[in-house]
Amino acid sequence: MTLNLNAADLQTRSLNLLNQPDAVNDSVLMVRDANYWMQEASQTAIPLMLFGKFWHQGEVCILFADSNLGKSILAVQIADAITKGTGIAPFEVEAPAQPVVYCDFELTDKQFEARYSDEYTNHYQFNQNFLRGKINSDIELPNGFNDFDEYLIHDLERCVIATNAKVLIIDNLTYLRNETEQAAGALPLMKQLKNLKNKYDLSILVLAHTPKRDLTQPITRNDLQGSKMLMNFCDSAFTIGESNADNSMRYLKQIKQRNTEQVYGDSNICLCRISKPNNFLQYEFVAFGEEWQQLMRKKGNTNEELTAKAVELSAQGYSLRDIGNELNISHQKADRLLKAAINC
Repeated sequence: MTLNLNAADLQTRSLNLLNQPDAVNDSVLMVRDANYWMQEASQTAIPLMLFGKFWHQGEVCILFADSNLGKSILAVQIADAITKGTGIAPFEVEAPAQPVVYCDFELTDKQFEARYSDEYTNHYQFNQNFLRGKINSDIELPNGFNDFDEYLIHDLERCVIATNAKVLIIDNLTYLRNETEQAAGALPLMKQLKNLKNKYDLSILVLAHTPKRDLTQPITRNDLQGSKMLMNFCDSAFTIGESNADNSMRYLKQIKQRNTEQVYGDSNICLCRISKPNNFLQYEFVAFGEEWQQLMRKKGNTNEELTAKAVELSAQGYSLRDIGNELNISHQKADRLLKAAINC
């Protein structure tokens, strides 16, 4: 006997099958109705903050900045706070104190000691949950591994298992894959980190560099080296910028976020100063501010300079349109500049 089903019946039977608890566990595409996923999500914990609104539990987060702006200083400070379960506003730590594996591919042991001591004495006492790893330069590539990158990812996984840590900080990305500026290098790396995160329920912070950028412009996701692929696969990202108004100041800005709204964007950056009270090099929060106030001004483009040039050209008989063409501004702005000069 042949059972004839119309399209509507087939659709109903398919949906019923998909909603069976074990129906799609062996399928690459798991399809359930939206209410099922809402119910599943309600059984899991709300992601807690690890570094204020910048980084939450369960995220692969990227911290990127130019060289010598203090990425490692901030990363160590974040790790230290997580191991103690306490932070300083506005960079609260909601998660309970827990182990952190900090992979330090930047500093030598002596450089690390210098930052967290008082002239190599009076060492800062890290929590025992602060676990620092470094590269063993004498190791030879074991059989079964095609390259160093593959072996390093393998060792990261082994370390996570051995320490039972749920927080991993990698300083920095170029040591994991030296072609991260190319999509071909970035994509496999981010997939590997995502796989580690999902497999062991990790929170991962990765430090990365920016290529040379225009310091007169706000920092955007396009300033991350290998930006397109890295940004697509990370859950959140934030950056460090240097203040042109005060060279001793740095600012933190959210670039991407999924577990929160954007709180620290262009109009509400976090201004900080790097300080070293006693024996711990750290970021000290100073105030909130606007990014445009911290950017470098374009030379020869300030209103004062434009006004002086506009007055000079006007005295030479230039029309408003000619002045605009000469100064690369509109003739309306040329008119405003001249009127402002007269009213001064």
